[in-house]
Amino acid sequence: MGRNGEGTRALMTGRTETRRERDLAPAMRRGARGRCPHCGEGALFTRYLKVADHCPACGEALYHHRADDAPPYVTILLVGHIVVPLLVMVEESYRPEVWVHIALWMPLALILSLSLLPITKGALIGLQWALRMHGFDPRSPEYEPLPPGTAPEKIPATP
Repeated sequence: MGRNGEGTRALMTGRTETRRERDLAPAMRRGARGRCPHCGEGALFTRYLKVADHCPACGEALYHHRADDAPPYVTILLVGHIVVPLLVMVEESYRPEVWVHIALWMPLALILSLSLLPITKGALIGLQWALRMHGFDPRSPEYEPLPPGTAPEKIPATP
């Protein structure tokens, strides 16, 4: 049975054709760097958190992603695990006034959140692409063709 549940899907649908595996770790690293999970060259985002419809370098369709609530959740989890232990250490060591805590931890949490959010969103899109989730597989029932007027300049060579 395949890593992505391909064996189960083949049993359920009667299809037995194989498809090339997509490497999970490199796809997530490329996404975390804000690059296309397929080629690693084109920009994943057109603005701060706006995902491009397709990769400008290889033409890979990226509009299938469903990175909705997971990136903020992961970001909050990471920021909390960084800020809270530091806050407790400072409180136990120095016992500063409340205004010092507010002046120190609020900006730190905000800066960390805004810095980590595109990284976690990109990594999640890389994960979805590598596992062929949410329409990243042309044979999936969730697949939707590229919207009219957004045709890529290059056609991707993915199987």
